Amino acid sequence: MTLAGYDCDVLVIGGGIVGLSTARALRAARPGLRVTVLEKEAAPGRHQTGRNSGVIHSGVYYRPGSRKARFAVRGAAELVAFCAERGIPHAVPGKLIVATEPAELPRLHELAQRARRNGVPVHELGPAQIQEYEPAVRGIAALRVETTGQCDFGAVARELARDVTVRTSAEVVAVDRRRGRGVAVRTARGEVLRARAMVNCAGLHSDRVARLAGDEPGLRIVPFRGEFYRLRPERSWLVRGLVYPVPDPAFPFLGVHLTAGRDGEVHIGPNAVPALAREGYDWRTVRVRELAATAAYAGVWRMARRHWRYGAGELRRSLSRRAFTGAVRRLLPEVREDDLLPARAGVRAQAVRADGTLADDFEIAEAPHTVHVLNAPSPAATACLPIGREVATRLLAATPLD
Repeated sequence: MTLAGYDCDVLVIGGGIVGLSTARALRAARPGLRVTVLEKEAAPGRHQTGRNSGVIHSGVYYRPGSRKARFAVRGAAELVAFCAERGIPHAVPGKLIVATEPAELPRLHELAQRARRNGVPVHELGPAQIQEYEPAVRGIAALRVETTGQCDFGAVARELARDVTVRTSAEVVAVDRRRGRGVAVRTARGEVLRARAMVNCAGLHSDRVARLAGDEPGLRIVPFRGEFYRLRPERSWLVRGLVYPVPDPAFPFLGVHLTAGRDGEVHIGPNAVPALAREGYDWRTVRVRELAATAAYAGVWRMARRHWRYGAGELRRSLSRRAFTGAVRRLLPEVREDDLLPARAGVRAQAVRADGTLADDFEIAEAPHTVHVLNAPSPAATACLPIGREVATRLLAATPLD
């Protein structure tokens, strides 16, 4: 590939909600900048963006001062305003985080302290107050978070795509970056596109794209499938709003929670298990090359040795609806196994370091003519607008595009 002339100023690899927000932020920061988003699917937002619970997170869980904390708090407010401006259906029903046993009370208290340090107002509730919000939920204490919202992130992505240039069915298979001469990429269809700079927002494939560009990301994306059920419609009255357990601070997953959607359906999940492909939305989807690459990564085995008990529990709940129902009953004692119907799964792009630790914050790295977004799982959809501005600011500061 050669770089004689440019097709645009910036190529954004990945048409999920973060890539689209980044392209929009670049256009807003530098009007007239030619930005093109390359999306490998036939439409934007087909993976993490379009396969989630639709919750706008308030910023309760994240370490104070972290990007997740700052961007989630800011992003939640901005996203609600964006939905209102663009006519995207949304709501701000708030949620409960419920402790079901005494051992969880210290963690619940720590969450309350963390929320307040992040600027998120919370109210501490006792059992009787929990019943006022959720009569079928049982707990010994809870936090009420008023600023948690809901929206259709797929609709947000479609609206963002209206503001930018998107080329679909354009999977990037090669990157040629030369000092002082920008970037060229080749797609699976053989097209070559040249730009002054590139942003990697490839989500489940972000580490692969970084290596295509000649950069070592220092981590590996390990896909975890989030498996959901939904309540039978005649039992949807069991859940009025959003109910979460007290999460285990050792993991970036929030545990099996209850989400009454704006459409009247109640989704329950997710259960988090390793996927057998980066886009492995069920056990039948296996991509041998991807699976072999994951198995060859030492960080995966170190992670497994450290967290095998947790993983075994998740796997058991994946294979047994009875076991999954047992986990749900901690919050919702009246639920029965036959109340749960399978629902669409999602896959989380979780970055794992070589020492086996899970990347806890958004990971953004810079390279010549390039910015890589290497770890952007939940709450990235909530925080998409400030993440996009952060990435755009970094690229424009490092790369002259005038």
